[in-house]
Amino acid sequence: MAIDFNRSAKMTPYIPTASMGDIVFLLLIFFMVTTVFRQELGLVVELPRAEAAEEVQRERVSNIYIDRTGRISVDDRLVQPRHIADLFSRKLSDNPQMIVSFKTDSYTQYEVVSEVMEALKEANAIRVVFNTDIDASTVPKY
Repeated sequence: MAIDFNRSAKMTPYIPTASMGDIVFLLLIFFMVTTVFRQELGLVVELPRAEAAEEVQRERVSNIYIDRTGRISVDDRLVQPRHIADLFSRKLSDNPQMIVSFKTDSYTQYEVVSEVMEALKEANAIRVVFNTDIDASTVPKY
């Protein structure tokens, strides 16, 4: 009696995927609940009032804070005025569409703002926005 060892019974592996959707949604909910969005710290400044405002895409903006004592913060890092031109030259090479957003205190000396503006001009950062608080009494009501 000869035994035939050449059977052609193929076994296909099977992974049950019925609960895969449940697992994906649980992970999604977990990451949504546990994610902490980073808030910009900057310097504490009291912004001047404005009559109108316009939104700008956040990814394209680099923030400069100047407080009333003349300290300068660029994207949450304290910097000296002499380093601003080099810093923004590098930033502009990474993102040519970058917009520089000034957030200066109402009582900041103009010489400090002028010095920063000259450094930005040297770095060819010509897209500049001055942030203000909106004066609620001048906003039209519809």
